[in-house]
Amino acid sequence: MTAKPESFSSRWVMILAMLGMAVGTGNIWRFPRIAAQNGGGEFLVAWVAFLFLWSIPLILVEFGMGRQTRSGPVKAFIMMMGPKWAWMGAFVAFVATAIMFYYSVVAGWTIRYLIASVLGEVPGETPGAFWNTYVSSSWPILTHGVAMGLGVWVVSRGVGAIGKVAKVLMPSLLVLIVILAVRAVTLPGASDGLSYLFSVDWSALGNPRLWVAALTQNAWDTGAGWGLVLCYAAYLREREDTVLNAFIIPTANNIISLLAGIMVLCTVFSVVPGLVSDFAADPTALAAYPTLEAAIQSGERLSPDLLQQTIFAAGNEGLTFVWMPQLFASLPAGRFLMVLFFLALAFAAFTSLMAMIELATRVFVDAGVERGRAIRMVGVAGFLLGLPSAIFNPFLQNQDWVWAVALMVSGLFFAIAIITSGVRRFRETQLNHEDSDFHVGRWWEIVISVLVPLQALILMGWLLVDSAKASDDWLHPFRVYNVGTVLAQFAVVLGALLLLNRWIASRTMASDAG
Repeated sequence: MTAKPESFSSRWVMILAMLGMAVGTGNIWRFPRIAAQNGGGEFLVAWVAFLFLWSIPLILVEFGMGRQTRSGPVKAFIMMMGPKWAWMGAFVAFVATAIMFYYSVVAGWTIRYLIASVLGEVPGETPGAFWNTYVSSSWPILTHGVAMGLGVWVVSRGVGAIGKVAKVLMPSLLVLIVILAVRAVTLPGASDGLSYLFSVDWSALGNPRLWVAALTQNAWDTGAGWGLVLCYAAYLREREDTVLNAFIIPTANNIISLLAGIMVLCTVFSVVPGLVSDFAADPTALAAYPTLEAAIQSGERLSPDLLQQTIFAAGNEGLTFVWMPQLFASLPAGRFLMVLFFLALAFAAFTSLMAMIELATRVFVDAGVERGRAIRMVGVAGFLLGLPSAIFNPFLQNQDWVWAVALMVSGLFFAIAIITSGVRRFRETQLNHEDSDFHVGRWWEIVISVLVPLQALILMGWLLVDSAKASDDWLHPFRVYNVGTVLAQFAVVLGALLLLNRWIASRTMASDAG
């Protein structure tokens, strides 16, 4: 028989560990950009809606499945649906692991920029100078290895070590984010940033792109449907609450995202001179300033449209690693604030990376592999398979695109698992059990049975159709962003898992018999 799994030492430690899993770079570098690109306030309306229509319902599923099965994704799906569905749990696990391969590279970036901010190497002579030099060197390989090595070292020491690290890093991260947000709102002109973020144009809610962006962001930054919550929930203490915990974690996660949005937007609107407050298009300014650098140097009035075409159009990497150092450098005590920013980013990246490593390790452990050997396998594979993303940035961008779409499939598979095994029975036995602080109503059954599958299918369809419209060679399998690359990689992974389904199921089930 397998040994009884460890458990988190307390509810507080469990919440911090799961919050560390959920809070990652997506909260700090992705959320502010996506919110800004989609109008601010109207985006927040849709974003909050999907917190209750996607994230919390799926996190309830993962909490309940983890509590019931005490296993990783593959074994949990087998226990919920039967051996012939092992491939479904394996796909969920593969998606999170595929994200781990390039996420460790991103975690490495944060480590390098933290060092560079301490040493005064950034922002450099011109925007992007340090970034371009860094990514064209061998540094990303080294920092990727450092991030992966540190993550493996912590996870190899078990859930107790994960909890201890979370107890230190997560409160520290929260303090850093609050300090940065408070400083940002006290800057001259910060009110323009707050107005942009919280003012709602209700007519814009008719734009389907806004809702697609909000759902995608919720899936990314809460970790719902990844299988990570399921893995950590396997270490719940006996008689642990399910429902309240499942509400606390994504809600706290989204509060952190909102603080990050306040921090970034208030800083942008304060540092960039002469921003107009009515946010109307200014063709004269756009024509006069084709680049933001020229506009900043001019000291004249700018329009938010120009920001949309420069800072917020620069992508996650451009906003975080090119423009944020440039903006911090313009502030009093800017270097100190920059250090805090990249320290917070590094903490967020590392706690999420730990969860991904734990998930991959747990899959092997559930299949009967000794934990020490499993963690070594994950560490070596993580480093080697992360090298293409460390060396070729377009490859990283491709993987980010493909497996972000796959998260919708993972969420759909979780919903199917519960529908197949009985939605009402699952709610009554795994959510509304005697140890839950409060009970969830029948609305959850409707969301899981109808709305989550519908959202997943609509979003996947929209993303693929939208991508096809943007490219003439939309079926080409070797483009960074198109339909062909998603379909090709999905076909390879799903095809392999279906062919190996019987072997995967037998190995996983044999571990119990052994």
